[in-house]
Amino acid sequence: LTSCTRQLLNQGIELGWDVYVVPLGTTTEHTLYALDWAIRASLIFGGLKPGDFKGNLKYTKDRVFAFALALGEMDDIKWATGAGAINMGFPAICDTDVPVIHPTGVCTYEEVEKELDHDKIVQRAIEVRGLKVIVDKPPIPIAYGSAFEGERIRKEDTFIEFGGTRSPAFEWCRMREMDEIEDGKITIVGDDWKERYEQGGVMPLGILVEVAGRKMQQDFLPIIERRLHHNINEGQGIWHMGQRDINWIRISHSAKQAGFSLEDIAKIHHAMTHKRFSAIVDKVQVTLFTTEEDVIKWREEARAEWRARDERLAALTDDTVDTFYSCLLCQSFAPTHVCVITPERLGLCGAYNWLDGKAAYEIDPTGGNQPVPKGQLLDPKYGRYSGVDEYLKKASGGAVETLNLYTIMENPMTSCGCFECIVAIIPEANGVMIVQRGHTGMTPIGMKFSTLAGTVGGGVQTPGFMGIGVNFITSRKFLYGDGGIKRIVWMTKALKERVKEQFQKRAEEEGVPDLLDKIADE
Repeated sequence: LTSCTRQLLNQGIELGWDVYVVPLGTTTEHTLYALDWAIRASLIFGGLKPGDFKGNLKYTKDRVFAFALALGEMDDIKWATGAGAINMGFPAICDTDVPVIHPTGVCTYEEVEKELDHDKIVQRAIEVRGLKVIVDKPPIPIAYGSAFEGERIRKEDTFIEFGGTRSPAFEWCRMREMDEIEDGKITIVGDDWKERYEQGGVMPLGILVEVAGRKMQQDFLPIIERRLHHNINEGQGIWHMGQRDINWIRISHSAKQAGFSLEDIAKIHHAMTHKRFSAIVDKVQVTLFTTEEDVIKWREEARAEWRARDERLAALTDDTVDTFYSCLLCQSFAPTHVCVITPERLGLCGAYNWLDGKAAYEIDPTGGNQPVPKGQLLDPKYGRYSGVDEYLKKASGGAVETLNLYTIMENPMTSCGCFECIVAIIPEANGVMIVQRGHTGMTPIGMKFSTLAGTVGGGVQTPGFMGIGVNFITSRKFLYGDGGIKRIVWMTKALKERVKEQFQKRAEEEGVPDLLDKIADE
């Protein structure tokens, strides 16, 4: 075998500074020039002095993201040269069956690793060194950026849509081990998905985003999952609403004409998940399900995990914490809307609870989830706190000055457009009704969900109307200032069935075990 340099020259490959492929020589010993270059970075950019071997080696380990690829059979010179690279914090990845050396502290992660498949060796080297490859724009045929977030796509401009009330859909992010997924792998399940996509109209769609990372935690999944909403919305000509199993996606005629396909949805999620969460995510794999059977099957698996996530909050109450969290992720749609998330009141989209807000702040201290000190309790019945009022004035640009967390009648929480349910007063019955997203029938107050959504959304406080997450219905703080669950006089059949188990427990706590049967439905 000849050296890599000779092989490249024989193939007529361009070398030099212009193409960032610089030959240093034709023998193993010439690799030392690359290590010398790394030390120069420490001296020049790190400001370290010659002779300070500890300082220089620490700098190269922490700041110079190099690695060594040892190709071919190993001899003494290769082992010695590789050891020099390792001493500087650069792991060595071999394509032969060598003994591996896992972390001892010299390198950031593994020190000697092997990968016999040349198609995977570079990716493995990137993982072992802890490199983060981030792109500003996904490789898709439409314009992409925050300027397009908030763009509306009307029905007449829609080429194809997924979810909403039109077809089954979901979007789910789950955690995997590093060796269980392949970064950048995109799979679309469904034999005739291309033909059905080209026909336009309506289609089922399940989006499974699997992530792995050395610093990844289960608590971070809801934050990544909620960001899928923004990933889609920043594309020109594509639109997203909702989350979990009430998501709704539209692709416009103009985006389709530009060449946008289903595969591009996966490319967006791969690229932007890496970009937004580079500190914790090392691998992203995306699978799209396009048949109704597969979507429904995987949606049930997702729902089981969502239930487990939601149950983590059982031991926490608003009274036992001193900090709530805000969510500003929907201000592109409703600039004055601010969600205040407490242990007993999740975000109105249903995707973020208090633990999620806390985790999101840990990941990104300058992001859309900020701590809100409770301050002084001004009204225990209606749930008014001085710290919350103070925060709202700033975060809403002065549009909202006071918030009562536990009432619908006086200064209730604002809504954007992503709420799971709408609560509305029925004056004749001296109670409230609740209708969930996806219900297409009429409600007792003479308005369908779509009409109510236009009334409730937009970031304006609307006494008597309020958007909420489904799980808030069974919270002890649900309309606490107005009488709680006893004030519910109407719910849809589907919603009653969905909350049945938890609602029954709450009804028994309130001394009305047959309450759910007394609540009217359609």
